[in-house]
Amino acid sequence: MWLAAGGLFLYSVGYAGMCLAASRGSTLFAADIYPAKVGELDIPRDEAQMGKLEGACCESDRVLYYADPLMAGEDVEELQRGLQHLGIYHGPLSGKFDRRTMEAVIAFQRQEGLTPDGVVGPVTWQALADDFPVPVVEVSGQVPEGEKEIVVDVSRRQLIVYIDGKEYQRYPVAVGLGKTPTPIGEFRIVQKSMNWGGGFGTRWLGLNVPWGIYGIHGTNKPWSIGTQASAGCIRMFNRHVEQLYRIIPEGTLVRLVGRPSDPVKRHLKPGRTGQDVVTLQLALTEKGYDAGLADARYGQQTAAAVKQLQADYGLYPDGLGWPDVYLLLGVR
Repeated sequence: MWLAAGGLFLYSVGYAGMCLAASRGSTLFAADIYPAKVGELDIPRDEAQMGKLEGACCESDRVLYYADPLMAGEDVEELQRGLQHLGIYHGPLSGKFDRRTMEAVIAFQRQEGLTPDGVVGPVTWQALADDFPVPVVEVSGQVPEGEKEIVVDVSRRQLIVYIDGKEYQRYPVAVGLGKTPTPIGEFRIVQKSMNWGGGFGTRWLGLNVPWGIYGIHGTNKPWSIGTQASAGCIRMFNRHVEQLYRIIPEGTLVRLVGRPSDPVKRHLKPGRTGQDVVTLQLALTEKGYDAGLADARYGQQTAAAVKQLQADYGLYPDGLGWPDVYLLLGVR
């Protein structure tokens, strides 16, 4: 529906952003180099189903346009930042799709030979991404044999690939916003898929985080790389995530580090999941107790580590998270 205002025609705000995962137009392919290894790692079936991009809407793109009232949000601010990086928008990063933003969009569309309607849909988002320079990261043709591991440092916005404990490659990334932080912990890649496009870019490597859908993926907002910008996922330049996709198999361990995990404020016991479980697991490991991976799941190995701690300090060894356990570990 169109409304006339001040000599301009405006869209009335009534559009609800659609999840790209539900309306994708490209074909999904299997991993192109390495076969899946999830089965070999004895990962439970429910965990192996986590990280599926079909359930993720965190990177879906609204269609943006000049409207009354003005459209506003972090996606508008990202648009303004992208246009600013390209030297087309010179206004404030207000997060409001005002007339100045619309004029910058029209100027960009004309420059790219697109329909100059001031509407930012999938074609304009992709054109913005295609115009952005991507730093070159050289990868040798022959990938060394050995066990692969990924470390993502959320504070430095870097993703490092290790092979047999030696650094092989380093990439810049974008991580979660302060209100939607990237999880901290030790997870595995349990899903790989290709060519979803839009905010997810050209590759997806899903993690078995037990809450939400998180993964490493490409982007159509390359100017966000090196910042806190996502809803918790790890964004990479498309060219970089394509390199990563080819050398990293499913089942690869991903360690997410670089910020404090959440304090423990509740009674933890087997079956509980959450960022506070990671806090407990990391503290147990630091104190010399084998809690297994800091995977946010309070399982048998975590309970056994708590029991051993309790026994060592003369407490009743029930394997449950009580205040005295938290006090000993310093996690409250």
